Amino acid sequence: MRKNITWLILVVVAALLQTNWPDFLRVQDVVPNLTLILVVYFALVEGEVRAMLTGLIGGIYQDVATESVLGHHVLCHVILGFIIGRLSTRLIADHPAVRVGLVFLAGFAHGFLYTIILFIQEPGTGAILTIITQVIPGSFYSALITLPCFVGFRVVFHRHELNNWGAA
Repeated sequence: MRKNITWLILVVVAALLQTNWPDFLRVQDVVPNLTLILVVYFALVEGEVRAMLTGLIGGIYQDVATESVLGHHVLCHVILGFIIGRLSTRLIADHPAVRVGLVFLAGFAHGFLYTIILFIQEPGTGAILTIITQVIPGSFYSALITLPCFVGFRVVFHRHELNNWGAA
């Protein structure tokens, strides 16, 4: 029960930081996708169901807070949570480079999918410019902060495993 409450609080705090205080995280007008990092973490560690729930809650908060059409972030997060969760059963994702690569690819796929959805609804938006100036740098930024975030999540959610590392 406590793990679920901690999970819910973490998802809301990540979405809150990303949407309400983006200047806190902004570097050269680029913001990392904290909710997507959580989606990838839970897809790798706990499977697609927890990842999709994380994407649902974080995506709803992002859609409401950014005044976009309800469902765009939810759709992107849930699809990626499912795909990465399914891939995690076939992929050896213990190496940090694999995790960073997955976050980068997920960030790019999320941004690309989100931009295409917006472009279909409003053809006047500059899709290619958005991908070049926001999606790719945001994916790199998210990938850069992946390892510290994953270590922090592991400490919060798997404390009992860390205490038993030396035990045989």
